[in-house]
Parts: sequence; C-alpha cells; structure tokens
Amino acid sequence: MIRTLRAFDPHSIKLVIFDLDGTLIDSRLDLVHSVNAALRHIGRAALPDDVIASYVGDGAPILIQRALGGDTVDEALVRKGLEFFLSYYREHKLDHTTVYPGIAESLTAIQNSANGAPRKMAVLTNKPVKPSQAIVDALGLGKFFSHVYGGNSFATKKPDPEGAHKLLEECGVRAEHAVIVGDSHTDIETGRNAGMWTIGVTYGFAPHTLADAPPDVLVDRPQEVGEVLSAGSSFNGPSLKDPSPEHKRLS
Repeated sequence: MIRTLRAFDPHSIKLVIFDLDGTLIDSRLDLVHSVNAALRHIGRAALPDDVIASYVGDGAPILIQRALGGDTVDEALVRKGLEFFLSYYREHKLDHTTVYPGIAESLTAIQNSANGAPRKMAVLTNKPVKPSQAIVDALGLGKFFSHVYGGNSFATKKPDPEGAHKLLEECGVRAEHAVIVGDSHTDIETGRNAGMWTIGVTYGFAPHTLADAPPDVLVDRPQEVGEVLSAGSSFNGPSLKDPSPEHKRLS
C-alpha cells in the first residue's frame, strides 16, 4: 500500500538515494550472527534476533554499543566487541544476505522513467563502505548506482546531511529534485536535513521509528518504490491534504 503524506512530482526527481540494510537488502541474519559472535567473544550472552535488528541503522560502533547495553558501557569493551564484529562480518556478510524481492525491478523502473533520461541513483548507508560496496557488487546491484558511500566515507554519519549534500553536488542535482529512500527515522531525518523528499519503507528493520519521523510517502512493498517513482505514478494511496508540520520537508 502506498500512503502519501506530502505528494511530490515523480517526473521532477533526478537523483534517488537509497539506504542499504532493510531497504535494498535483507541482511538481518548475517548482522544478527555477527553481533552475537562478538558478544560471545567478550563473554556476553547472545541477544534475540529482533532485538539486534532494532539496533541496526546508525553504524557499526553504535550497533555494538547498544548490544552491550548502551551509553554506560566501557569504551574499551565496545572497541573490543567492534573489532571482532567487523572481522567476523567481513567474512560472513554474504552468508544469508539477499536482495529484497522486487527491488531489482523497482531499480530498473526508476532508472528508466525520468522523461526518457536515466535517473542517477546512489547508496548512502551508515554501514562501513568496504563491505557495503562488496555486498552491492556481489548481489548484482552495482550496475544501478553511480556512488556507494558508507558510514566511514565522511566525517559524519546519517542523519547529518553531509553525505547527501556530497551526492547532490557530485550528481549536479538540486535538493528539491532528489529523494531518499529508507526504512528508519535516520534516513527520513537525513532527507529532511538535506532539504530532499523522503520515502519510508515498512518492510525493513525499523518501521516503528517512522512514526516519529513521518516520510513524505510510505510504502509497504519493494515494488511500490518503483511505482511511486515511475513516470506514470499517480500516488494512488491515501493522501493527507494538510499534513502536520512534522510531515513537511525541511529546507
């Protein structure tokens, strides 16, 4: 189902920026296994899958910090856990990770539907850039994206708009002609902070966080991302004619 909170013209979109985990790929099991391997390595008990999945989205250091108990955890312990996590995940990042069904079709539709001119697409994730690039390439998605940036590509991570601003600059696109697609409040806040349009997906890891950061458009299935951004899109989902201020794109 497509729900439009603040409609935009899909014909005007020249750049589409995607989150990775929970948006393009289902990496849940590999992340869960890697976090629990790190916890066992430092003598901690494993955590349930759903708990770990809820921690994903703000980068590997924060993921490990949360798994260890939050802000009060000793920094040395976090560093030890993070080092093992990164090493383990590097070797196991593709054990179970797959592209969400419908994503490839959506990317093809998006790429080819901007008034006859190919759209530019990029990945902006808080996951470290090397495994991100490796996963994108290994799963056959590399052909769609001009750029893949990770959480260590810049001095800041999402929701800081630094990465989004860099992509706008490199692609020669104004913010009002760009949209970011993601499964969590972090992605929506990034788009707002950069003055871009936003699409939230509910099939990912953190749909519950979208209640606090409503996107301009909300979709339930990967195929619907392509429908929203296709040339013939008419936003057939319910629409809020007078959205509250938190629904509005910040510029």
